[in-house]
Amino acid sequence: MNTLEVGDKVPDFTTTDQDGNSVSLSDFKGKKLIVFFYPKASTPGCTAEACNLRDNYKELQDQGYHLLGVSADSEKRQKNFATKYEFPFQLLADEDKTVINAFGVWGLKKFMGKEYDGIHRMTFKVDEEGVVTDVIKKVKTKDHAAQLLDA
Repeated sequence: MNTLEVGDKVPDFTTTDQDGNSVSLSDFKGKKLIVFFYPKASTPGCTAEACNLRDNYKELQDQGYHLLGVSADSEKRQKNFATKYEFPFQLLADEDKTVINAFGVWGLKKFMGKEYDGIHRMTFKVDEEGVVTDVIKKVKTKDHAAQLLDA
């Protein structure tokens, strides 16, 4: 796993969101971005994290940020997740792991004594030029917005 670090330029990517729209990093040139990766839509931890960001979306926007949620779920699963919880931000359906690999968040995980490959729950702040300005590796799912607003 070769994770992007502070100061790294994010490689351009193109994938689709929950509505099937094409989304590229270049769409956000000149804008600040928060890209949060989560393992699976509609699971308890991922729901807590995304709902916390939804509930604090205005404050994040007030600081100039656009949000993108990313997992390897299908467009349909992302759409159901976004609709059920009324998320005001895009969720990327990165089934081929283009974005996941660009940020380097796919790798070996351990859970209950088992090892497997999966998405590491991480969040990246990206500046107007596409450069990583902050990486949160230990995401607090129920209080994630505070980690972003305080950083």
